[in-house]
Amino acid sequence: MRAQFPLLNSCLAIICALTVAWPATGAESPGVKYAGKTGPVKAKQIVLVSGDEEYRSEEMLPQLGKILAAHHGFECTVLFPIDTADGTIHPNVSNIPGLEALKTADLLILMTRFRDLPDDQMQHIADYLESGKPIIGIRTATHAFNIPDNKKFAKFSFNNKDWDGGFGRQVLGETWINHHGNHGSESTRGIIAPDAKEHPITRGLQDGDIWGPTDVYGVRLPLPKGCQPVVLGQVVDGMSANDPPVKGEKNEPMMPIAWTYHYAAENGKLARIFTSTMGSAQDFENEGYRRLLVNAAYWALNMDDQIKPGAKVEIVGEYRPSKFAFNGFVKGKKPSDHEWEGK
Repeated sequence: MRAQFPLLNSCLAIICALTVAWPATGAESPGVKYAGKTGPVKAKQIVLVSGDEEYRSEEMLPQLGKILAAHHGFECTVLFPIDTADGTIHPNVSNIPGLEALKTADLLILMTRFRDLPDDQMQHIADYLESGKPIIGIRTATHAFNIPDNKKFAKFSFNNKDWDGGFGRQVLGETWINHHGNHGSESTRGIIAPDAKEHPITRGLQDGDIWGPTDVYGVRLPLPKGCQPVVLGQVVDGMSANDPPVKGEKNEPMMPIAWTYHYAAENGKLARIFTSTMGSAQDFENEGYRRLLVNAAYWALNMDDQIKPGAKVEIVGEYRPSKFAFNGFVKGKKPSDHEWEGK
């Protein structure tokens, strides 16, 4: 099925979603909040944490938050890596203020890369893990942290040996392995995994609905016990949705690019986990990929019965994503710049 790539959508029918202000502190807010005013899930709070240098999570996650709030009624808080010198969003720094929002969160959506956050910020993430609440990890979340061995939360590092593979492998099901497709020249087409045709997360999706210019990540097969592949990544010979698949071993077998898992906290609480190794601001132009993440949010919150095949996933407001690239972020942006213009 041919993928669609809407760049703009006025979304006049959903002006019921409002941007709400962060409590005043006399300084720039550490994040942005979107208050859901419609849908069945207004009371559910989602915290979306950005912080990668390449795939423009600082652009993608605000749009995901708007969609979840405006179309579905979730209360969404989006956090960013902040330069303390001027309060601007700077994807290369390890400072994400506002993580105390996790204390009341029902779902964490994480898209960070190699962060070495201060201990007080990491403590909020560690406490959330022990809550037994769900997590969605996107793309670089498999290698979300890179913390020196002499620090308190070193075990979260992507290459930790004691907690094998750190947060990525232990919590999400895999850590960083490699680029399986050629980065920047071989894109990704989503194929529904054979055992996931009836899975709630794939509701409303067919083979080929999901496509994005990012490449397929490699994983170790089989994935850890308990992981269920949901979408497989067909390596595409080119950077267009209609390009043919690459011939040969790269697609034999195809790598899982989305799977479910359950993380058992030390206190025995069991959390629903969804991981997608696909993901960038450009990928998010694709309707199928947006549907995958929205469905996953419902599933993670144990709301499987409310996943509708035709649920709204349209872009909210204006969305002109930057190309994925190191140091390709738009300089000078502040969290307040991501307030929804349709409020």
